[in-house]
Amino acid sequence: MTISDRIRVKSVRRLSNGHFKLNAVTFDWRRDDGQWQTQSREVLDRGGAAVLLPYNLARRTVVLVKQFRYPAYATGYDDLLIEAVAGLLDNAAPEERIRLEAEEETGYRLHEVRKIFEAFMSPGAFTEKGHFFVAEYEPTMRVSAGGGLAHEGEEIEVLELSVDEALAMISDGRIIDAKTIMLLQYAALQIFS
Repeated sequence: MTISDRIRVKSVRRLSNGHFKLNAVTFDWRRDDGQWQTQSREVLDRGGAAVLLPYNLARRTVVLVKQFRYPAYATGYDDLLIEAVAGLLDNAAPEERIRLEAEEETGYRLHEVRKIFEAFMSPGAFTEKGHFFVAEYEPTMRVSAGGGLAHEGEEIEVLELSVDEALAMISDGRIIDAKTIMLLQYAALQIFS
C-alpha cells in the first residue's frame, strides 16, 4: 500500500494568494486500523529552496550572512539573524538558484557547488523542501560586495568566520536558524573533522 492508497483529498480552498500560497485542505486519511478519519490542515506553499555554506578548508572559515527577518522579530527575537546563503527556487534548478543567491548575497562567484542532501524544513505546515549545498571559496572569487538586492528589500551583511567561532555561536544562541545549524554541523562532521 502506498500513501496514495491511504488519502482522499476532499477539498483545497485558497486562503491567501500573496507571496506564498496558503490553502485550507480537508482530506480523509486511512488509519493503520483501516478506519477513515477526516482531517483538516492549513498548508503554506513556499515552493522549494536552495541553501549554501561556502567554506575555505585551508583557512578553516565559512561565509554566512546577517539580515533582518520580520517573522523572527514578531516572535520576540530582537536581533538580525545570522544565516547560510539561501533563496527560493522560483522555477530555477537548485544549483542554478544557489549560485545566483551566493553572488547576490555574498559577492562570491563560486566555481563548484556540491549538493549534500535535501530536507523538508517544516513538513507539518510547509511544502518547502530545501536543497542543501556546500562550496569551497577563495578570496579571489569575490566579484562584488554582495549585500543582496535592495529592490527585494534585502540589506545583507556578509560575515566570514572561523568554523569554530560559527559553531560556538550555535551554542551561545547567536545562530538560531535551523538550516544554518544543519549546514554548520555537517561541515563540522564532514569537512573540518
